[in-house]
Amino acid sequence: MRTYQVKQKFRLGGERFDIKDELGNVEYQVEGSFFKVPKTFTIYDKEGQEVSQITKKPFTLLSKFEVCLKNGDRFFITKKFTILRDKYDIEDLGLRVQGNIWDLDFKLLDDRDQIVAEISKELFHLTSTYQVSVYEDEYADLVISLCVAIDYVEMLEAGAN
Repeated sequence: MRTYQVKQKFRLGGERFDIKDELGNVEYQVEGSFFKVPKTFTIYDKEGQEVSQITKKPFTLLSKFEVCLKNGDRFFITKKFTILRDKYDIEDLGLRVQGNIWDLDFKLLDDRDQIVAEISKELFHLTSTYQVSVYEDEYADLVISLCVAIDYVEMLEAGAN
């Protein structure tokens, strides 16, 4: 099992932040585009190799984000039309979500109902901070990418309200 701390601070310009393991070692770096349409985030591993890219799809009626992993897999986060509370669908993830993904307290399960990761938002921090536990290393890139994408969606929605 690997544990990561994702401590993000998105700004309107180009963003860059680190994702560290339980020992404080940098395992991933996230870079956001500056003045680019569509807005993208690229995640790199500790060797500087691209892990994934998150892109906000422009010109859509409802917000839609595409996450492309280095292995060619991709999944989508799409805002659903609702009146009261924002809701989103995650398509083509390949894992089942158990818990409340938009309160960022959830587990990801494989097709055998085995927990592969847990993500929980830590309270009482000035910036968004998440504890991410990945039980199977093969899912680490996907889980980190999902966490970054969800937090970016939340930041955009908070700014729109």
